[in-house]
Amino acid sequence: MTDYKIHTVDSAPGDSRTLLGQVGEKYGFTPNLMGLLAESPAALEAYATLSGIFEKTDFSPVEQQVILLTVNRLNECPYCMAAHSTIAKSAGMEDATLEALRDGTELPDARQNALASFTRSIVQKRGWVSEAEVEAFLAEGFTKANVLEVILGASFKTLSNYANHIATTPVDKAFANQTWSKDGARS
Repeated sequence: MTDYKIHTVDSAPGDSRTLLGQVGEKYGFTPNLMGLLAESPAALEAYATLSGIFEKTDFSPVEQQVILLTVNRLNECPYCMAAHSTIAKSAGMEDATLEALRDGTELPDARQNALASFTRSIVQKRGWVSEAEVEAFLAEGFTKANVLEVILGASFKTLSNYANHIATTPVDKAFANQTWSKDGARS
């Protein structure tokens, strides 16, 4: 497998340094994913930009994490599952909801379950969801804008999931309590 460097501000290509520094200031450390993406200034900027835009959606912070964790699980990304499990807990996600998302089972809250289900359909069907699936999603109180925002979330998470697959990005210490594997074992 091709070896990828996890860049620091000092080792990153010039066009990645400023953004990588901003990420470090925001989080108090530079997540390995960002250090990886810094190899390509365009990839780092795309991820940071899409992440910021996704945060502006109509979804609550917990609902955003429902979408992101659903995509991460479907794409079998241990790094992003650990990171977003940690973020979800800090956003106030209930333990039972987090465990259901990590296990791929039904969520205890009907609205959140509908969101996870619709997200799964978007990803698994590559956007070719049926009109009935869209209508069922809307019937749970979501909007047409939310349909597009689920696609946004899936898009930006796919970028990081695929990059992590290629680079086998190590999980940061900050996320180590939430390690995950597709077979459900905690590392």
